[in-house]
Amino acid sequence: MKEQAAGRFELVDTHTHLNDAKFAEDCESVIARAREAGVTRMINMGDTLASSEQAVTLAEAHEGLYAGVGIHPEEAFEMTAREDDILAAWAAKPEVVAIGEIGLDYYWEKDPDKRRLQQRIFIRQLDLARQLHLPVCIHDRDAHGDTLAILKREGRGIRGVLHCYSGSLEMARELLKLGWYLGVDGPLTFKNAAKLPEIVRAMPLERLLVETDAPYMAPVPMRGKRNEPSFVRFVAAKVAELRGLSLEEVARVTTRNAENLYTL
Repeated sequence: MKEQAAGRFELVDTHTHLNDAKFAEDCESVIARAREAGVTRMINMGDTLASSEQAVTLAEAHEGLYAGVGIHPEEAFEMTAREDDILAAWAAKPEVVAIGEIGLDYYWEKDPDKRRLQQRIFIRQLDLARQLHLPVCIHDRDAHGDTLAILKREGRGIRGVLHCYSGSLEMARELLKLGWYLGVDGPLTFKNAAKLPEIVRAMPLERLLVETDAPYMAPVPMRGKRNEPSFVRFVAAKVAELRGLSLEEVARVTTRNAENLYTL
C-alpha cells in the first residue's frame, strides 16, 4: 500500500459512474475530492455504448481513472458483430480494464421474452470478455438463480465481480467456489441491510471489493445526497467494523483485491 501522507491510506472505488449526467457540471471537483480522501483510483463502468465511450474518454484524460465497457441489462438490445467490434476496440486501450457492467435485472423487466434477451446479451458479453482476456463486472438484481446458472455454465475461464451484491450467503459461497469477488457499497451501511452484513463477515476479505455505484445509493452518513467516489471510505469503514479490523487493513486488502482483479 502506498502511503498518501502521514496517517493516510489508499482506496479504490471499483464501481462508479462519473460518466453520469449528474456529474456533468463538477466532475473535476469530484475527482479532486476523491483523491483528497485517499481514493486514488476509480473505475467508471459503462451501461450503454454512449456511456462506455464517455468512461473511456474520462479514463484517457485522468491518471488513476479506468473504464469498463458494456451494455447493461436495462439497456438490452439484440447485439450484433458491430457492437462486439466497438467494445473490442475500446478494450484494446490500456485504460479499459473490464467488460461491464453487464448482467441481468428482473426487478424492472417482467416480460419473459425481454428477460431472455437480457440473458442472450449477458452470455454474448461474457464470451467477448473471455476472448479479450478481461474480467467482468456483473449487475444482478432479482435474478440470482439465472445469474448463478449462467456463470456456472458460461463463465468458465472468466474472472469478475458481482457488483452491489444482493444475493444470499449460499449464493456467495457458490461464487467463492468459482473464484468470483463480491462488490459492496452503500446498502451495506443502511439500517435495513438485512443479510448483507452477515455475508461480509463470512466471506474472505480477499474476495471483497469496495465501491460506490455513484451517483446512486450514498452510504450512511451521506445517505440522501448525491453519491461520489470519496464516500467509498464509509463503505470500507463499515466492512472494518463488521470484521473487527482497522480501516487501514480493509483499505490495504481491498486495494490489493482491485489490483489483482483488474490488473491495475
